[in-house]
Amino acid sequence: MKEMSKMIVSNINNLTSLWKTVGVPFDTYATTPEFDYCLAIKKGDWPNRLWFHKKVAQKNIDLTKEKIRTSGLIVPHWDIKGGDSYQLFEENGFKLKFEQTGMHLRLHTLFEVEKTVTIVPVIKEKEARIWAELYPMAFGYKIPSDILMRTQNDIQYYLAYYQNQPVATIIVHQTGKITGVHGIGVIPAMRKRGFAGQIMKLLINDAITRGSEYMTLQASAMGKNIYLGLGFEEQFIIKNYII
Repeated sequence: MKEMSKMIVSNINNLTSLWKTVGVPFDTYATTPEFDYCLAIKKGDWPNRLWFHKKVAQKNIDLTKEKIRTSGLIVPHWDIKGGDSYQLFEENGFKLKFEQTGMHLRLHTLFEVEKTVTIVPVIKEKEARIWAELYPMAFGYKIPSDILMRTQNDIQYYLAYYQNQPVATIIVHQTGKITGVHGIGVIPAMRKRGFAGQIMKLLINDAITRGSEYMTLQASAMGKNIYLGLGFEEQFIIKNYII
């Protein structure tokens, strides 16, 4: 139980560190005693998040409502200690936009991988533009290439290729011995071919080789079974709210 609690915190810290790392170079990240937020980068739709770092109560919801309404911020919330905070959001006019499952994998066993898909780090502007064109095909919102170029020293971005054609985007963010996987997006025309599973195996093997101890992610309903099949464990639910 202690290890699970520790991993939940590590998962959340990796996720919020990702948003902060993206926002700082663009001056869109801010912190307050009750919550942090990171506005969407110009010409894009991400990070666009506000998250509480204290127990959610009516007082701190009141502090955020106007900012959320005027900025269109998404509020991810994880009620990891149990309580009525989800109900509190709903009573205050928040609506559930989407839900995710926080998951983790202890890294110790290398996978055998097929040679069908390769992953290549995004380093040059041309690669960043290709990545930025693919990403909204998979997720429906934009991450401009400027973000990739200005944060690539702290965040790893990859393109996955099949038969020399880019088919998926990947974001990897390292915090200590934790490898956080984000933004695995296979374009619709290339789905249901097993590419996401192959990409994950490549990422797991790479993380083990680099000495990471755990991998964390936040799964959509569509992707959760892929990760369960690779040995990931479910940790907690993230409910993402809007006004």
